[in-house]
Amino acid sequence: MKKLWVLPFLLSLVACNSGGTKSEDKAGKIEKSEVLSQERDKAADIAGRELQFVCACIKYEYVNEMTDEDIIRKAIEGMMSTLDLHSRYLNEKAFNSLKNLTEGEFGGLGIEFIMDDDGYIRVISAIDDTPAYKAGLKNGDLIVGVDGEYLGTNITDVEVIEKLRGKPGTSVKLKIVRERQAPFDVTIKRDLIKVKSVKAEVLDDIGYIRISTFDKNTSADIKKFVQENKKLNGIILDVRNNPGGLLDEAVAVSDLFLKKCKIVSTRGRTKDNSMEFFANDEDITNGLPMAVLINSGTASAPEILAGALRDNKRAVIIGTRSFGKGSVQKVIPLSDKTGIKLTIAKYYTPSGECIQGNGISPDIEAGYASIKKVEGVFSLREEIFKNALDRKETEKKHPDSNKLPDSPIVKKGDKDKKEDEEPDFRKMSLRERAEKDYQLNKAFDTLKAINVYNKINSKKNEVKNKMNGEKNNAK
Repeated sequence: MKKLWVLPFLLSLVACNSGGTKSEDKAGKIEKSEVLSQERDKAADIAGRELQFVCACIKYEYVNEMTDEDIIRKAIEGMMSTLDLHSRYLNEKAFNSLKNLTEGEFGGLGIEFIMDDDGYIRVISAIDDTPAYKAGLKNGDLIVGVDGEYLGTNITDVEVIEKLRGKPGTSVKLKIVRERQAPFDVTIKRDLIKVKSVKAEVLDDIGYIRISTFDKNTSADIKKFVQENKKLNGIILDVRNNPGGLLDEAVAVSDLFLKKCKIVSTRGRTKDNSMEFFANDEDITNGLPMAVLINSGTASAPEILAGALRDNKRAVIIGTRSFGKGSVQKVIPLSDKTGIKLTIAKYYTPSGECIQGNGISPDIEAGYASIKKVEGVFSLREEIFKNALDRKETEKKHPDSNKLPDSPIVKKGDKDKKEDEEPDFRKMSLRERAEKDYQLNKAFDTLKAINVYNKINSKKNEVKNKMNGEKNNAK
């Protein structure tokens, strides 16, 4: 029978901290009380003996025979499964898949998802213009089946990715569970995911910048747009349903609009995992009013951006509370075939607020809603009365102005339409979206109000300075 080499491995794993501390004490780097050191050594010894005993029981008495390798793997899996939902053991298949995610050419759907507390696959967002977006997948959808196979709750995120991706042009059928709806199937054709992270245009002298994800070109594209439109009166950053991307780019975009202040910090248990990021001394907009749109599909990198602009009083945050993905993961190889993915730090906003689990709270709460124009509403104005001034001119424009308007005409089929049916904003121009998308409408109105307020204040100061100048001349 083979020697049980799992036991000393586990013992060394448990006791490694106490050994490190003793050497540090000798070197004078860390001062610890002798009592505390003894208590910890005792706890490590007890834990080691417990692990040794449990592993021996499994090795020699469990009903099914297990190899040393199996015991090690399951011990590590058990330890990792008790941590947060992002930390996990990567077996050979998962480890290889993770290494190859950015290699080669494969088709995907454009979904950002998370394994929720119950083990289900929950969609955070469908990235703009991807197959999943075009198929109508939404934040909060549960994927419970793929190609007729029930996924269950024991599947890993890497295994889900393997099932969803495939050769471009091939299709995959998903079973979706959506709130307040019966489960339904949706077939999506895989495609190469080439996302244009920034789309920007100008409406009413306000720059609207849609950021669908943070890639290597995001900050450069935004900077170029702002520099090409020098007569803007404000900027809207729309990061709704943005699932994240590169940390460096989230910091770089924040830096475009901030001056010499903290952007974000990461805090871990070691110095290497704790960092701070600061802005340079240049705001490319020179202080233009800004609004940032967020929702529950805003996760990770865009939360860093929203938190930095909010805490530094640089932008008004509008929408609903963001997702709350504010942790940093590191892949640590255990061999050339396996590894672990471990959460090593959390993100904190400049004010010290932890993003993880909390998300970013908006300054102005505005839930998702579409604005519908109500026809046939009676408006009371003086011009409708018989003896109103300029009556003749009024009669030319409104010959029946003293009559109440008829009820709005209901076209055939309108009664059958659902009151909560969502309009397809993708097919609308920016002006149409600004009129019908409640959150976007609120952002435009907010920036316009800020500009009006600034103009009034500027005029007041101008008059005040003029009066002070006249008083000085009189003296």
